[in-house]
Amino acid sequence: MQASGVQVTDEVVAVFNDMKVRKAMANEDDKKKRKKAVLFCISPDKQNIILEEGKEILCGDVGNRVKDPYLEFVKMLPIDDCRYALYDATYETKETKKEDLVFFFWAPENASMKSKMIYASSKDAIKKKFTGIKHEVQANCPEEIKDRRMLAEKLGGSAVVTLEGCPL
Repeated sequence: MQASGVQVTDEVVAVFNDMKVRKAMANEDDKKKRKKAVLFCISPDKQNIILEEGKEILCGDVGNRVKDPYLEFVKMLPIDDCRYALYDATYETKETKKEDLVFFFWAPENASMKSKMIYASSKDAIKKKFTGIKHEVQANCPEEIKDRRMLAEKLGGSAVVTLEGCPL
């Protein structure tokens, strides 16, 4: 139990674990079904953190339906309510290619004070379930996150040369 009393559902933990574990033996179909980005919200009864229905990008969508997964992810965030999100960032440094999960806490200025308070007081509950996350972004307006250089800065600063295959 956290300060807000909001619980994290098993489904949220399962999604995190699926995104965290890279299955080396995965076939092409499994790779296409992997989640590239996913949003989580607080249930209408304010009891649980749940997977937000229909708010995900699959790896198989990238290059087909989704040309730029990062910009598509930013567009998924509601302008008037808070969310938690996981984004599986693919990037290159001067030395190597990398993939890291990034936890986003989205609390836009247009969200109600009540929403901001419950999401802020429940953030530790979800973060405790997401063990091993190295990168966290907290943002309050689209301008803060729509530029991929902001994410690159979190991932490795000037060492990052591309994000999602796009040069910085």
